[in-house]
Amino acid sequence: MPPLIFRKGLDLKHEVAGVLAESYHSDLIEAIKNADCQYASGRVVIHLAREFGFCYGVDRAVDYAYQARRRFPDRTVYLTGEIIHNPHVNAELRAQGIRFLTDSGESLDALTPADVVILPAFGVTIETLADLQQRGCTLVDTTCGSVLNVWKNVKRYADEGFTSVIHGKYWHEETRATASQALHAGDGRYLIVLDRDEAAIVCEYIRSGGNAAGFLARFERATSPGFDPDRDLQRIGCANQTTMLSSESLDVGEMLRAAMRDRYGEQALPERFRAFDTICSATQDRQDAVQVLLDERPVDLMIVIGGLNSSNTCNLARICAQQVPTYHIANPEGLVSATDIRHKPVGHAQEVTTSGWLPSGKVTIGLTSGASTPDNLVDLAIRRLDGIANT
Repeated sequence: MPPLIFRKGLDLKHEVAGVLAESYHSDLIEAIKNADCQYASGRVVIHLAREFGFCYGVDRAVDYAYQARRRFPDRTVYLTGEIIHNPHVNAELRAQGIRFLTDSGESLDALTPADVVILPAFGVTIETLADLQQRGCTLVDTTCGSVLNVWKNVKRYADEGFTSVIHGKYWHEETRATASQALHAGDGRYLIVLDRDEAAIVCEYIRSGGNAAGFLARFERATSPGFDPDRDLQRIGCANQTTMLSSESLDVGEMLRAAMRDRYGEQALPERFRAFDTICSATQDRQDAVQVLLDERPVDLMIVIGGLNSSNTCNLARICAQQVPTYHIANPEGLVSATDIRHKPVGHAQEVTTSGWLPSGKVTIGLTSGASTPDNLVDLAIRRLDGIANT
């Protein structure tokens, strides 16, 4: 008998609604939204972006995880890894008794048909899914619909003999899962490019060829097995990790289109190039909203709240940093005092502590949060800002 897979919830949405609201909801945030996304207290005015925090896919994934715990109270429930990139949310799930296979001492090899395994919003590779099914585990699949849309397109590329060029981070769970989908036809191929600079290297090779060994060394961990740039860049289709900077994904696609046109001519593009809109609408909405905030409500600085390893949160910080001083904090505790803030600068891998971050006198602060950040953390950050600025 094939293992049971839940893909549309476990019919316990109402039963877990209370604990979800208690863990992640905020009356203060609702009040601020109803006050034109503005909060004023003492010398501080805070403007919230009109779209921020939990997206539909994240909200659904967390909901399904809580339903799974409630549905199977006497069985061991695992997550293959972080359900989303937010330490607070993952800690809450651990507190519910859900175990993470990526934690020390846990192992996929120990799973049995009695175990329940939750697949995260990023999805898992085809190989991991097959392994879990072979072990007979009950599966709860929370893979985001936007990710599934990308998978549909890269599978189509493979079926039609196109190489998937994926704008993403080769080490990211979602991109690894997407790359595995590109291989589903057996001889499918993929190449992962991180940014415009890497895309430019690919475009140059498409136009002029070059040193294949050097190319493969440059993209050593970002290509499918047996990748041959002379063969595999003749027909390409674009895709992206859904949490990347959307403007960059669009630019990468246009760069690749131009390179193929230069190499093969305009008339050959239908047979040489594919592109579909695989940009996540929630990611786009949050990026658009923060840009509108910056354009319409002049602020002295921006605070972006979210996991330091959250791609969509880092990209919100990138947008903000182009216009105003920006501080990406993992949680409200990063707001150490009126003089010190603990944050991750754009383009840096580690947190730093910066002094003199909060101007004296009247100050206007813009605030947003990543798609994996719950409202209760934004609430705590606002209260903390109020406290340290007005003490």
